[in-house]
Amino acid sequence: MKKIKVGIIGTGNIGTDLLIKIQRSDVLQCSIFMGRNPDSIGIRKAESMGVRTSLDSIDAIVKDPSCCEIVFDATSAKAHFYNAPILKKLGKYTIDLTPSQVGKMCVPAINMSECLDVDNVNLVTCGGQAVIPLVDAIMRVHPDTSYVEVVASISSKSAGAGTRANIDEFTQTTKDAIISLANAPKAKAIIVLNPAEPPMLMHNTIYAKIDRPDIDRLRDEILSAAEKIQDYVPGYKVTLGPAAERGRVTTMIEVVGLGDYLPKYSGNLDIITCAAVRVAEEYAGNRILKMGIRR
Repeated sequence: MKKIKVGIIGTGNIGTDLLIKIQRSDVLQCSIFMGRNPDSIGIRKAESMGVRTSLDSIDAIVKDPSCCEIVFDATSAKAHFYNAPILKKLGKYTIDLTPSQVGKMCVPAINMSECLDVDNVNLVTCGGQAVIPLVDAIMRVHPDTSYVEVVASISSKSAGAGTRANIDEFTQTTKDAIISLANAPKAKAIIVLNPAEPPMLMHNTIYAKIDRPDIDRLRDEILSAAEKIQDYVPGYKVTLGPAAERGRVTTMIEVVGLGDYLPKYSGNLDIITCAAVRVAEEYAGNRILKMGIRR
């Protein structure tokens, strides 16, 4: 089967994990892996896999626009503000794994089809990927929900330089996406970097303020939403609830990573790379179908 060429900007944990996942894809081929750090472990990993690398970062695509059709940006929100207009001018379908909010917010379990005809999609945050489909389920059952608060707890060891540099963007972008994608009237997002040893798994807690919750309907909708996520994030599961107490409904989830490049406790990074690959494969599948029809 023909494969669509992709490029990855960012050679840190997220970019390298993406590289390994893409190598398993039936429709994607990583044709270039780009960064700026000559000492990057990711660069050496890509070279060992026979993947073309570049230390020119996005300039490598500017010099050779034909090198890829899809671009993953796994850098930082600040860097993506610079990269986005360049990629747009080059006509690249861009999947942004930073909390920049430049492109259309995308959570595959909710609005995949809407995100395949735009030139830049933003995968919100790891916490957003984990909780937004469940908040959406809650809002469908109880549009009277007055407030939603989410707490994302991750291992400190799984929070690399990029994650730490984007803490403020994480909380703001996650909150904004809960409101815009899940239709919550008011929301708040909190991230906790837990230094526990051994490292803890990713846990997210959702609190929803609902006066008279219908727990049975909520459970059905929440578990149905979780199944959609499990289709591309196998380590995702609901671990508690929904449980009601004094007008507050609590739901907890856990994410275990696939262990491709990152440890299994790094579910917070795995969920966003899994989401990125799912979006890219959907886009690539459509492109391959269209090319076949034209032939």
